[in-house]
Amino acid sequence: MTPPVVSSVEVEIDAPIEVVWRTLVAIEDWPEWNPDVKSASVDGGLAEGTVFRWKAGPGTITSRVVRLEPPRLIAWTGRTLGIRAQHVWRLEHRDGRTIARTEESYDGLVARVLRRPLQGVLDKALTGGARHLEREAERRAREQADAG
Repeated sequence: MTPPVVSSVEVEIDAPIEVVWRTLVAIEDWPEWNPDVKSASVDGGLAEGTVFRWKAGPGTITSRVVRLEPPRLIAWTGRTLGIRAQHVWRLEHRDGRTIARTEESYDGLVARVLRRPLQGVLDKALTGGARHLEREAERRAREQADAG
């Protein structure tokens, strides 16, 4: 059965895939470059099964990494306020740049009842997250180029 709320966004980032990957998977640094994330903490090192908690919006989200394929894919599940979420980031190297695709879905009773408003919230969150990742990875790539 298809979840009631699904969104996806793609962005082209002027940075090598390794820079984008390092930016994306440094979860505890998310609040430094993504103003939508208020806090983030990780239980141990990043691996499949790692649990992390982060605050974005009204609730704290507890997530678990379910797939990790450096530097191309990270996927996690999460729960908050009666919503079950699945989130995937896919990175693809293309001509010195990186194509970043992100997709997230919400399921559960709350997602079914509040499908329309949650669709707007999710669309905005994914678009914002992709744009913030783009800006930060490009900043880091320029910094690295200037230092090198």
